[in-house]
Amino acid sequence: MDHRVTFAIGLFDLFAYAIPGALHLAVLAYLAGAPHWIDLAAVSRGPGVVLVIGVVVASYLLGYLAYPMGARAGRWLPRRRKRNAREEFLRRNPSARGQAFVEADSFLLLSALRLHDAGAALEATRLRTAGLMLRNSSPALAVAFPALVAQGRLMSHWASVKTLELSFWVPEVERP
Repeated sequence: MDHRVTFAIGLFDLFAYAIPGALHLAVLAYLAGAPHWIDLAAVSRGPGVVLVIGVVVASYLLGYLAYPMGARAGRWLPRRRKRNAREEFLRRNPSARGQAFVEADSFLLLSALRLHDAGAALEATRLRTAGLMLRNSSPALAVAFPALVAQGRLMSHWASVKTLELSFWVPEVERP
């Protein structure tokens, strides 16, 4: 019997959790190292493999904890523009008006795309996860907070438009 353990991190996990978590970890390390609460030089002299594993796990966990903070930050910052992905899609593709997928939930559409054409769905997934990464990084990078939240919203909007565009070209999405 083979007892190997496989560890895999997906695109969503990397962008939505690990990268923002690494930024939060860097800020916390700076805040703890500046007043000499932690001797960062001594920590860096420890076993390299253990240090790397610790940083990766801590980044992921901090990113997971930062997710609700990023969501809250997105709600706090007022919106300057009203973006509607369906209206934009229909303005650019009037022949899609009346098709069922246009009124479907964006996340449901993305799931249908993954089922019928995983390669096409990857682009929408990349945009969505990049938007989450920007938003979830905003609490750690307080100076750039408004820009990160705004760009995260823009990337999420692009992901919704891309999901509709891809659904238009993958006919199996329309079928139940």
